[in-house]
Amino acid sequence: MGISGSFESLNAQQKGDNFGIGVMVGEPSGLTVKKWLSDNTAFDIGAAWSLSDKTEALHLHSDLLFHSWFEDNSNLAFYYGIGARTILDSDAKLGVRLPFGLNYVFKNIPFDMFVEAVPIVDLAPDTKFAGNGAVGLRYYF
Repeated sequence: MGISGSFESLNAQQKGDNFGIGVMVGEPSGLTVKKWLSDNTAFDIGAAWSLSDKTEALHLHSDLLFHSWFEDNSNLAFYYGIGARTILDSDAKLGVRLPFGLNYVFKNIPFDMFVEAVPIVDLAPDTKFAGNGAVGLRYYF
């Protein structure tokens, strides 16, 4: 099983439907938006709510993602990236995200699904390590 540098088969992104919106469930859970910039790069944003902290908190994030498509399954990609997140509550935080995961693009319907893990380095107000994770589904317009 190898990984190729580009996505060869027809999919929603290559047909011009490169803007997707959907839901992510995990920590935190909420809305996800993805805009494909090329076959291998994308920009995503998320607005999600955390219920696991001592107080409920709104999480906002954005990432630049790089995809490597599997040669034996051209609809599946490993991705990694870099981004930023902020938590808006009484103890607001700002941090750097390092997401990685798997993204599956369906062939005949304008959907993708993903699973990701996200190590985070919070920089403000204090420096500390954190993490997020989610599974999600997006519809492409």
